[in-house]
Amino acid sequence: MGNLIGDFVRGPLKEHYEKNIVVGIRLHRAIDKFTDSHLQVKEAQKLLKPTYQRYSLVITDVYFDYFLSKYWADYDHRSIEEYAQWVYDTVDQNAELLPQNFLYMFHYMKTDNWLVQYGTIPGMKASLTGISKHTTFDSKMETAHLFLQENEAELKHYFDLFFPDLIAFSKSKVEELSKNYDSL
Repeated sequence: MGNLIGDFVRGPLKEHYEKNIVVGIRLHRAIDKFTDSHLQVKEAQKLLKPTYQRYSLVITDVYFDYFLSKYWADYDHRSIEEYAQWVYDTVDQNAELLPQNFLYMFHYMKTDNWLVQYGTIPGMKASLTGISKHTTFDSKMETAHLFLQENEAELKHYFDLFFPDLIAFSKSKVEELSKNYDSL
């Protein structure tokens, strides 16, 4: 659960959350840094930069969520639908531990089944349009689903090169964070 709320919490973590949640929050933040600096992510961004400029990293992240959801069966024995339901149930069962700003967003995530819908072009359109409403400048994100359709093979290639590295990094980072928890 900590990995889900990483963008929704600030301040001292150990005072407010149990160990597994703190490790998840720190993992989320480490994954963000790892992703932003990865060569394949930067290559994917180069495709988007001429059209989407400063928003190319955000859009690349969303596109990679699309590939993960669409090709979920390549990474887990459960279907994406089963996994999504497990996530939604786990959050519901532990809602009292989670920040209100996350729970507000989670209501929409669950109601609209984002984890499954991310793997579809209509889901991408909805997600990117929603994000575009919160941008300061004209992001053009509301049309980024069309760019994804036109460039899907090349973007998938970058995802396929990136994701195994992310899996290895995440496994190693969880072990490190758990082992060194007391010194965090």
